[in-house]
Amino acid sequence: MKKILFLLLCFYSFQIFAQIKPVLPLPSQKQLKWQELEYYGFVHFNMNTFTNVEWGEGKESPQQFNPKQLDCEQWVKIAKSAGMKGLILTVKHHDGFTLYPSKFTDHNISKSPWKNGKGDVLMDLSKACKKYGILLGVYLSPWDRFHPAYGTEAYNQVYVNMQKEILQNYGSIFEFWYDGANGEGPNGKKQIYDWPLFNGTVEKLMPNAIQFSDSGPDIRWVGNEKGFAYDETWSPINKNEIYPGFPKFDNYKNGQINGSHWVPVEVDVSIRPGWYYHPEQDNKVKTPDSLMKIYVASVGRNGNLLLNIPVDNRGLIHPNDSTALLQFAELRKKSLKNLINSTNTQIDVSSLESNYSKNNLIDLNKKTFWAAKSNDSTPSTTLNFKNVILANSLVIQEPIFLGQRIAEFEVILENEKGEKETIKAKTVGNKRILTFNERLLKSVKIVFLKSKAQVLISNIELYRIISKRNESLFQ
Repeated sequence: MKKILFLLLCFYSFQIFAQIKPVLPLPSQKQLKWQELEYYGFVHFNMNTFTNVEWGEGKESPQQFNPKQLDCEQWVKIAKSAGMKGLILTVKHHDGFTLYPSKFTDHNISKSPWKNGKGDVLMDLSKACKKYGILLGVYLSPWDRFHPAYGTEAYNQVYVNMQKEILQNYGSIFEFWYDGANGEGPNGKKQIYDWPLFNGTVEKLMPNAIQFSDSGPDIRWVGNEKGFAYDETWSPINKNEIYPGFPKFDNYKNGQINGSHWVPVEVDVSIRPGWYYHPEQDNKVKTPDSLMKIYVASVGRNGNLLLNIPVDNRGLIHPNDSTALLQFAELRKKSLKNLINSTNTQIDVSSLESNYSKNNLIDLNKKTFWAAKSNDSTPSTTLNFKNVILANSLVIQEPIFLGQRIAEFEVILENEKGEKETIKAKTVGNKRILTFNERLLKSVKIVFLKSKAQVLISNIELYRIISKRNESLFQ
C-alpha cells in the first residue's frame, strides 16, 4: 500500500511540474543544500599568526607556534551566536605548517611546544563543531613552501595523503577549500597540480563535501576579496575552460548565461584588512553596518558569504571581532523580516501558467513558484498594497532547482504620493536583494525584460534594512 501511495505521489508531482522544462545546467542536491547555508565562517589561524605575516616562507620554526589560551569552543560558540552555519579552518597555508600531526610532513604541530607536541587544532575544532552543531570545513593549500617534494610528481601523492588523513580521521567535512596560489617550493620549482586526483580523492572519501576553487568542481571564487558579487552573477560557467589560479579569471567572474556547468559563487572576505591576525589592525574591524552591506552584496547577488575571522596569537577570537559579529547578527535579526502579507497585498500578473499560482510569489516557500506563460516575452508581476509599506530592499528568488533564467529585469517603485522610480538590474538566481532609498511603497511592479527561458519566480519579499543606529541603511 505504501508503495502504491508513493507511486501516486510521484505521478502527481510529475503532472504538476511536467509543463515546466528545466534549463540546463542544473544544480546537484549537495549544491542546493550548500546554497541554503548562505553564511558561514573562515578561520585563518596558523604559523602566520605568530610571525605577523600574511604568507609565510616555510622557513619558520615550529617552536614559534604556541597559542597558550587556544579554545576552539570559544570560536564555535561565537560563530554560532553570529548565525554562521559552519567554520572552515586553514589547516595548511602556503608555508606548509599543518595544524594536525601529519605523517607526511615534518613541518607540523607535533614539533611545536603547544601541549608538548601532543596537540591537534583540527581535532579540537572538529569536536567543538560537533558539540555545538555547526559544520566543519578545511582549507588545505596545495602550495607548500616547506615540503622537499614540492615541484615533483611525488608531491601530488603527498598532498593526497594529507587529504586522506583529514577526510578519514576528523568526521564529516562540509567544504574542502583549495587555494589557487602556485609559487616556488624550497627547491625553486613550481608544482603541476593533479586536480583530477585531488578532486577525485574528496569525491571518493567525502562525496557530500562541496569543493571550492576558481573552477569548482562544485563552487567557485567570486573574483575579488572585497565581499561582493556582481549585478550580473550567473551560477552556470564554462568550467572546462578555466582552472585554479587561471590568469584571465576576470573574464569569467560573472559566469556565463549559457555556461556548461553549474558552479555557483562563494564570496570570501575578511572582517579585518588582513586574513591573519595583526595586532595593529585591532581597530580596523569592519563595522556591523559594513558587514550588512556585504551580506546584501553577496547573499543578495546569488552567492554565499564566507566571512573570515583572524584568530589571535592567544588562540582566541579578539573581542573587537566578536562584538562586530554579534552586532551584525542583531542587525540581520531586525532587518531581514518580510513586510509583505497576503491580507495587505493584491497581486497582478501579466500571464499565468496553470497550476502555478500567483500566490506562490508570497508564500515564502521556495519550492513553489509562479510561472509566466512561455510565450510571454516580457512577463510582469505587480504587488499593490492596501496600506503602504516602509521599505528599502526588494528580494526576488528563482526556483534554481529548475535552472537559472532571468538575465535582466526592472523594478518600478510607486510611493504613497504616486511618484514612481524605475531601477534596472541583471540576474536573480537563488536570491537577489535590490536596495533603494527608503520610502513608503504603494506598489511594486517587476518586469522581466530578458530571460533564457520561461520566467519562474518562487519568492518576493520586502525588507527595511537598518543600521546599528536603528536608521535606514539605504537612504
